[in-house]
Amino acid sequence: MSGIYIHIPFCKQACFYCDFHFSTSLKKKEEMIGSLIKEIKLRKDELQNEIVETIYFGGGTPSVLTTDEIKLLIEAIYTSFEVVENPEITLEANPDDLSEEKIIALSKSPINRLSIGIQSFFERDLRLMNRAHNTVEAKKCLEVATEYFKNISVDLIYGIPDCTHDQWRKNIQIALSFGVPHISSYALTVEPKTTLESLINKGKIKNVDEEKAAEQFYILIAELEKANFIHYELSNFGKDGFFSKNNSAYWLGKTYLGIGPSAHSFDGKQRSWNVRNNTKYIKSIQKNTLPIEREILSKIDIYNEYVMTGLRTIWGVSLQKISADFGSIFLEYIENQSKKYIQDQLLSIENGVLKATKKGKFLVDGIASDLFMIS
Repeated sequence: MSGIYIHIPFCKQACFYCDFHFSTSLKKKEEMIGSLIKEIKLRKDELQNEIVETIYFGGGTPSVLTTDEIKLLIEAIYTSFEVVENPEITLEANPDDLSEEKIIALSKSPINRLSIGIQSFFERDLRLMNRAHNTVEAKKCLEVATEYFKNISVDLIYGIPDCTHDQWRKNIQIALSFGVPHISSYALTVEPKTTLESLINKGKIKNVDEEKAAEQFYILIAELEKANFIHYELSNFGKDGFFSKNNSAYWLGKTYLGIGPSAHSFDGKQRSWNVRNNTKYIKSIQKNTLPIEREILSKIDIYNEYVMTGLRTIWGVSLQKISADFGSIFLEYIENQSKKYIQDQLLSIENGVLKATKKGKFLVDGIASDLFMIS
């Protein structure tokens, strides 16, 4: 089984913290959609003997597309690839795009899962991040969306300057009040060359407090555990039966194909990525040339990736798999490197599987990097 990711590189306005590839100009939207459809056709042989089980529209802001434009892209996938009978088809969406009319139209389309970028229910937070929507739109879109979709994920951001722990708890409780079965939550991160970094450097916005962010991460875990959510990946919480199949495939090392500018692909042995430029992407596709760079992954690369993704999930890192796929040298290495973290109760071994403890979850990316094999 494999997945297809489609990158829609357009946004109404730029969020201050975002470093994803996008353009705030929609002038080339029609050309882009034509190029995305053409890329799908050009790459129809890349998933040989694979059946597509997930289709994911990310960005950017995919909800700037019309329902008819989304349908065209889905039809192109069905024409070029074999797709399971009931695939998970996710659309990332912003509240300001989700009018009642749009939600109803989407519910009648092949889209069966919405990932809604709420981020916060407080106006101050939304202004600080330069989000395009307001609190009223956030609540209204959830009120309507939950009438027409069972499978909805809400994005929330913690560690926002001046957002107190009580306000953060209220953010979580408001999201839960709509009965959504999935929440993705991320720490506000200051990425290089973003507007957020510039505003912090100029003293116009307070810097992110990592200690406070860690405290709010553990508040998140506690609140969602009480609501019977399963913390199945570092940033993702779902009710039973509502884990993201698309994202789970990434963490479990399954094959996926990335369509669109800046989109990444993985086939188990190599990683590839498209050019991060809308004009260059369109011109290349129009010439029937894929604007792709490829990297053959070494045994060490594959091991490191498995450790990184495994530790972020409830499935952990199988020591038996390490031994079978990589050999005794890798097994001895990870066992030795993990000892200090096990002693500090940041990692544990259960039934031959290395996992992050609750105490170690917020630190898991740093811990994983210390378990990496260096070539």
